[in-house]
This record gives sequence, structure tokens and C-alpha cells, in this order.
Amino acid sequence: MNREVRTVVYDKDLKLEAYQFEGIMQKFPNHFHDYYVIGFIEEGKRHLVCNNEEYILNSGDMIVFNPHDPHACEQVDGRKLDYRCINIQPEVMQEYVREITGQAYLPRFTAPVLYQSELVPSLHELHQIILDEQSDFCKEELLLLLLDQMLKECCDPGPPEPAHHVTFEIRQLCSYIESRYAENITLNELSEISGISKYHLLRLFTRQKGISPYRYLETIRINQAKRLLEQGLQPIDVAVQTGFSDQSHFTNFFKKLIGLTPKQYSRVFNHGPESARLQESVQ
Repeated sequence: MNREVRTVVYDKDLKLEAYQFEGIMQKFPNHFHDYYVIGFIEEGKRHLVCNNEEYILNSGDMIVFNPHDPHACEQVDGRKLDYRCINIQPEVMQEYVREITGQAYLPRFTAPVLYQSELVPSLHELHQIILDEQSDFCKEELLLLLLDQMLKECCDPGPPEPAHHVTFEIRQLCSYIESRYAENITLNELSEISGISKYHLLRLFTRQKGISPYRYLETIRINQAKRLLEQGLQPIDVAVQTGFSDQSHFTNFFKKLIGLTPKQYSRVFNHGPESARLQESVQ
């Protein structure tokens, strides 16, 4: 019988999450995170779409997502996925970058996939130390050295230039969605605000942001839901506060994007001060 294991650990020293998914077949729809994701494929083969570009991932390939990079993935040839990653919040990444470079900025990594990367062994070692919940400074040393290499090899030197490819109308719509995500936003509203017809709005938004307006809204809701769950709120209350029509819709969409149910994710952060770990095994 197939065995699926999902493990999540929050490391309070490094202030980051470590995920390990073993034996999963789950398809992840187009979405984005408001944090950095640095991961690698242990086993399996996946089809990835990131920023409208397609990739085929194999064992030993490294994945790097910037905040707000839209991405979706699914298995290839029915192969199960073994995958590990660390998630780093922007404010934490900025502090690490300041430590390494002397400048506090948010890097923009240039490629979402590094094929057969020489950085994978270091990331694997760091990830395993986090999963083993070791408390010595070896893990911080590994993380700083890994990020130093990534800053040198995987992104342009120095603070990135501001992006100008998103028009004022689309930036305005993003701000509107981000400030009113808990409300019942309609396509008519977005059309009136932007002065763009609904059909052309959908095409323009998706082309510029790499994700449709409604998927953008639901992703904003999920990212906010994560913060509320981390604070100890109950999933039923989080569903209401983030604008989902009911708890079932919230639970289903949360698992589609995060790989865990809201209740599972909440347990990572609400086991008491000495523990921040979840391991779920399904036969």
C-alpha cells in the first residue's frame, strides 16, 4: 500500500518553515506565496509552470520562488513526489541579506529552476538538521553560506531595480483586492475601478501578474489565513475572517495550495513553546 507523509517544522531559531512531502501525488493549482521558497526534488518528476514558463523537474533539481511568483505543478507519468523546501518570510530574508552583504534588501532570484544544482547537498543537510530539531549554530552557518552562494550565483548583484511592467490599472486592482480580500468582490467592481471591460481586464491582469484576478484573491486569502492560524485562531473563525463562503471551501482550497489542511497547519504553531512540528502519515 502506498504511504504518504507530510512533515512541517517551524524553526524558531532561524525563523523559517521546513516542509517535507513524501510519496504525494497532489496537483497544485496556479498560486503564489508572499514568502521565498527554496526547495529541491528528492525523487519523482514534476511539470512546473512558473511566471508563464514551463519546466520539467527531476531528482536533484532545485526550485527557487520569489514572493508573488505565480506557479503550478503536477506529477508526470504518475510518479510520486518526494520534495523538501524551506520557506523564508521577506523580513527574515532581508535580515539575512543584510548580514551577508551589509545592505538590507529583498533579492530577486532570476531563475525558478536550477537543474542538478550543486547547492542541493547543502540545502539537504540544512533541511535535515531543521527536521532533526538540532539547536546548535551549525544550521545558521549552513543557511548563511547557502544564501551567500545563491546571492552570488542566482540573482543580479545588489538591490533589484523596481519592476515597471505592471500598469497602474493592474497595480490599483491588486491594492484593492489586498485591502478588501475578506469582502465579496465582484468582477463588475474591478471593471468599474479600472475602467477596463471585464474580458480585457481578465486577459490584461493574467498576462501581467501571471495569475487570474480570482486566483489572486484566493491566494491573498490563503496567505492571510496562514498568519491567523499561526496566531492560534480556529479554522472556522479564520474562514469567516478571510472571506471564504464556508469552512469546507476554505479547507479544500487551503490544502490545494499549502498541501495541508488548516487544522494540520495550525498544529505546527500551537503545540506549546517547546514544539513546532507536524508529521502526518496516510496509507
